[in-house]
Order: sequence, then C-alpha cells, then structure tokens
Amino acid sequence: MNVLSVTSELFPLIKTGGLADVTGSLPKALQTCGISTSTLLPGYPVVMDKIKGAVPLLAFDDLLGEQASLLHAQVDDLDLFVLDAPALFNRPGGPYVDEAGNDHPDNWKRFAALSRAAAEIANGALPSWKPDLVHTHDWQAALTSVYMREMGCTLPVVLTIHNLAFQGQYGVDRLHAIGLPASTYTTQCLEYFGDISYMKGGLQTADAITTVSPTYAREILTPRFGMGLDGVLNERVMALRGIVNGIDLDVWDPATDTYLPRNYDGTSLKRKRENRAVLLERFGLDHGEGPVFSAVTRLTWQKGMDMLAETADEIIHNGGKLIVFGKGDHDIEAALLATAARFPGRMAVHIGYDEPTAHLIHGGSDAIVQPSRFEPCGLTQLYALRYGCVPVVSRTGGLSETIIDANDAAVSARVATGFQFHPVNTDGLRLALRRALDTYSDTRSWARLQNQGMKTRFSWERSAEKYAAIYANLVGNRTDGGLRRLGA
Repeated sequence: MNVLSVTSELFPLIKTGGLADVTGSLPKALQTCGISTSTLLPGYPVVMDKIKGAVPLLAFDDLLGEQASLLHAQVDDLDLFVLDAPALFNRPGGPYVDEAGNDHPDNWKRFAALSRAAAEIANGALPSWKPDLVHTHDWQAALTSVYMREMGCTLPVVLTIHNLAFQGQYGVDRLHAIGLPASTYTTQCLEYFGDISYMKGGLQTADAITTVSPTYAREILTPRFGMGLDGVLNERVMALRGIVNGIDLDVWDPATDTYLPRNYDGTSLKRKRENRAVLLERFGLDHGEGPVFSAVTRLTWQKGMDMLAETADEIIHNGGKLIVFGKGDHDIEAALLATAARFPGRMAVHIGYDEPTAHLIHGGSDAIVQPSRFEPCGLTQLYALRYGCVPVVSRTGGLSETIIDANDAAVSARVATGFQFHPVNTDGLRLALRRALDTYSDTRSWARLQNQGMKTRFSWERSAEKYAAIYANLVGNRTDGGLRRLGA
C-alpha cells in the first residue's frame, strides 16, 4: 500500500514539537506492515538545504497565485515530496512564526497551498505514482481532503489531530483566495462561527479521524477540551479513534545516544551522574547533591509553564535545581527568567531549542516536569522514561495513560513510573513536586521508579499496527460513491 502523508514538519528536517517526531517515525514503523509512505512537506530553507540534488517532478504555474515545483528526495529512510514555493516558504523565522515570534501573516495561504498540492498528487498529478490513501496531520494539512472532494477524488483520507487548540481559523474573505467555492462555506464543511476553519473542513471531509491518545479522543468530545469543535466531533464520533504515539527507540536510547557524554542502561544507572555533571556545567548551575528537575517544552499556558514559574521555589527550597529549556509566550518566558534570577546557581532558563541539548537534559536530569493543562499525548514523558528520568505530570490526555502514579498500591506492586497530579493547578503541582522530592530522599525507592520507567516500551510497533488496520479497512471498503463527500 502506498500512503501520502501531508505535514508541516518532519524530523529530522524541521521540528518545533512532537508533530515532527510522529511524522518522522511513523513511516518507518509502517514499513513492517507492508506500507510505503511518501511525505509531502513545505520547502522551508532548512529543508531545502538538506535535500540538495532533489529531483524535480512537477511544476505548478499557478498554485494559489504562486509559482512552485514539487521535488523528490530521500533523507535517511524517509521518502519525501517537497513543495518548493519560495514566495511562501523561503523566509527567516520558523515554520509558523517570524523571527519576532509573530505568526506569518500569510499562513492561511501557505498551508492552503500545501494542501492543494497534496490534493493534486492524490488526484493523479504524478503519472508514475499515486497513493492508495492520504494521511493528513493537523490544521496545516487538513484542507487536503476538502480540495480532494471538490476535485471528485475519492481516495480515502485519515486526519490525525495532534492538538485541537490550533485550528487554522481565518476570515471568510479568504475562501476565494484559496480557490474554494462558496458551496464549501457551510456548517457541513468550513463555516465556523462566521469564519472558516481548516481543521473543521478536514474533520468534515476525512474518512477517519485519529488523535494521539484514547483519553484525548474522549476529552475532545466535551466542551472543555473540544475547543468549539466538540459538536462536530460528536457527530463524527464513529470515525474517531485514539492511538497513543510511539517513540523512535533508535533515536532515543541512552545506551547508544551520541549526544550523551556517557551512555548507560538500566543496569548502569550510576553512569547517569556523569551526564548530570556536564548538564549542570552547561547551564551554569551549582554542583552538589539534590535532584535536578527539568522542563523541555513549549513555554505556554497549555503546557502549564506559568504554574512552574510559581512553584519553582518548592524545588529550590528543598535542595533541588531546576532547568527550563524551550520557547513560547513572551510573558511566560519573562516570568520564568525572573524566577531564575531569584535563584542564581539553582535555576536556569534557556529560551530556544536544539536536539542535542534536549537529549543531554534527559540523560542528566533526575525528573522531568510536565504540568500541562491539556496534553493530547506528549512525547517528552516517554523520552524521560526511556532515560531513567522520572516524570512529574498532570493527569490529563496522554500523560494520564503513559505514566503510572507512585501511589501506595502502585509502589507496592512495583509498577509505578512517576507522579501524577490533579486538579491541574499550582496547588496540585506543588504537592506533586513535594511527593517527588520526598521519594528522591529514599535512594532505593527512586531507583525503583527509574528502573521501572526504563522497562516500559512505547515503541511504534503496536500503534503502527493500529494505523495499518485503519488504512486497510478504508482501502478495502473503498467504492467510488462510498467515501465521505461534502455535505454527507
């Protein structure tokens, strides 16, 4: 089976979060199921630099008013289609924001163009290759199925929601500019509280909808987590399924990780202290005893980083240290930096992200803090488990499914892997930090948590099999009139 995956980011070429990790590792896992995936992504400068010598396949003279070309390349084990549209993607900044952290003003056009190109491929624009199924990811690719149905293309489409908070909502005046007719501006397609929503259009026209954990699949059916789309999702609940993300065990393996000064495994956890020493030096923190807590995440309200700024003193006053590594909302960045300034040598904040440092943090820290207010799945806690770094997480979404709380029963059964807290507020987080600090003082109990976490296996194998089953069901049931159409 040939699958066209459509995404705005892909590891190892371009990454801002977990979306890239998923779209980069799932195709490899699907190979064992007999599924070949080709991934379409935008030609950002960093992507173009990594695919020199790519083969041109197709020219677009008028892709929403812009000239573009489709390139084919191989990077590692990934088969790629790259949309080279300089007017849309050749610019400084990140995939979604400029160098000042503001949204690119033409994101509405940039990702509509990506979706339109994907629909053209699905509809047979490449004589030598056509997919059996299209898999779109988040709002940036969600218009693909809308364009496909307008073209009369009946290939099945799977849409994966990685984070429903981001929906691609724009004014209805953009409809003509993205090449869609007025007939798509209905409650059964794009219309969303007087605007258009790319995500809603995808939800209404995809044949199957997945999200990245079963708990999150249930949560988004409620007004609290549905972000205004809970009504649509409840109408399509029979097409909705939650599948927990996996991680690439080759990339995230402390025994072989080339980013770590010292490799280790579950039988040699003492070596982790050598990474700790390098980590503390890297961030300018005092050496000495006491646990090292870290947060590797976007610094946003969703991720609860404002709560961490308010509770950092709990760690510091109990002899611990805290490292925060990421970027996000300016106000939250400022609050964390101000907190760190109160605790020189005990707390460090670095605004930015790079892969080697993220690996070092997992390899050198004792605990990872993830106080997310909502979390579709989360990958950081899975990396932490793999590296013997004990997670402290809120009880929501995928965090609640992947971490077993160190309550008395779980500790007695020796299955606990971390600390959960609820309600998700500063009081809940503070109590969870206290529990973690108390447990750390018992060397044997902490080592058991580390070892149990390192034994867990969140590989892609089982999850890939579930995706493969969805694909096979859709392709097997395909008829020219049997798939989801506009207004159906």
